[in-house]
Amino acid sequence: MSCAAAWSPPSSALGRNPSLRGGRRRTCSSSSSVRPRAAAAAAGQEQEGGGAGEAPRLVLHDTLDAAGVATAHARAAREGFAAQVGRLTRVNAGTSIAISRGADLARAALCIAAEDDSLVSHSSVPLPVDAFIARLDDLSTGFCAGGNFPPSRAPPEVFFDYLDRYLYVHKVLTCRSGSALMLALIYSEILKTVRIYGLLDFDAEIFFPTDLNSLPRGYDKQKSKLGDEPHIMTSKSLLVEILKTLKATFWPFQFNQSSSLFLNAVAANHHGPGTLGDNQTRSHGNISAIEMAAAKAAQHRLMRGVWTNVRFGDMRRALAACERLILLQHDPHELRDYAALLYHCGYYEECLHYLSSYQTAMAGQSASNRLEVLEDEAVDTLRARVTLILAEDGWSSRRPAASYWTKNSEPW
Repeated sequence: MSCAAAWSPPSSALGRNPSLRGGRRRTCSSSSSVRPRAAAAAAGQEQEGGGAGEAPRLVLHDTLDAAGVATAHARAAREGFAAQVGRLTRVNAGTSIAISRGADLARAALCIAAEDDSLVSHSSVPLPVDAFIARLDDLSTGFCAGGNFPPSRAPPEVFFDYLDRYLYVHKVLTCRSGSALMLALIYSEILKTVRIYGLLDFDAEIFFPTDLNSLPRGYDKQKSKLGDEPHIMTSKSLLVEILKTLKATFWPFQFNQSSSLFLNAVAANHHGPGTLGDNQTRSHGNISAIEMAAAKAAQHRLMRGVWTNVRFGDMRRALAACERLILLQHDPHELRDYAALLYHCGYYEECLHYLSSYQTAMAGQSASNRLEVLEDEAVDTLRARVTLILAEDGWSSRRPAASYWTKNSEPW
């Protein structure tokens, strides 16, 4: 059994009220946190091994509430995402997005966008998920109507030529470049609609590229080769890749691009939780005065809620991406990465529990390269440090770092 299948995410991870059950074309609406129905279903129906035990809640929404930041829209979006994840059975999760059974991938992706939009914009109006879903439906049905659809009995190559031309005309992605993940998602939604209408007379598949310069393309699965297998994007892997991209984009510690996100976070630990500004810049003697000034200016914008600088990332959206990855039960390393962020936010008990859950899930596995050795050593170091902090008298009276949660009137 793989390590990803051997661990269970926090069973109390999402909060309080499991009120929404997933269904296609439903709104992302709820007034409270959700519980990990996906985790419960997976544990009850599909998991074969023991998990890492009971773990604390996911902290983001509750801590924002405590700081006076409204989270109703963010919670509703998370509830909508969790509802779709709850529909990912083991079979559905491993099904190609060209078939897309179980979860509504478009709605799940839009709920991710809706939560992130709520976290950064402080808008009183949620992202119109249903309107985007309706637009995507119109795009799909529009391909089947008029002169956009290929002639009857046209070969698969002609079908995909028509589809590519249609997507270009409608400017799904400018000049057919940009996010390969989103283009693959749109491909899958259109193929699903064509299949529902009974207009697809061959077994279509989507080839997802592994390089950064190519785009997804459709092809006839009956003409596939053995080498095409790794390029088939499944329902679960699509959501995982979307969230991993967001996590890497918003990770607050980007100063060493050759290292891992986790090692960068641990390397910043000796500056204290929640400190990213002057202390971090002083630790790198080779940073020029111009770079230091730019870093200070970026930190000032970040503290005001202006999330425009990659160097300092966005703690809120990085935490949100980590929490959603934990719900997907993709990889126990997500527990470790989430713990590293919790340390910087001052949530030491939760940090220690997630580190313990990670080490339990990874028990018996040895590092296979130098980077993994360094990461294992960093986990031990971080756990020892958190244990010492928790052993100090009066640690619980200290307030966690609040600069990430402040409600700002100037979000852009």
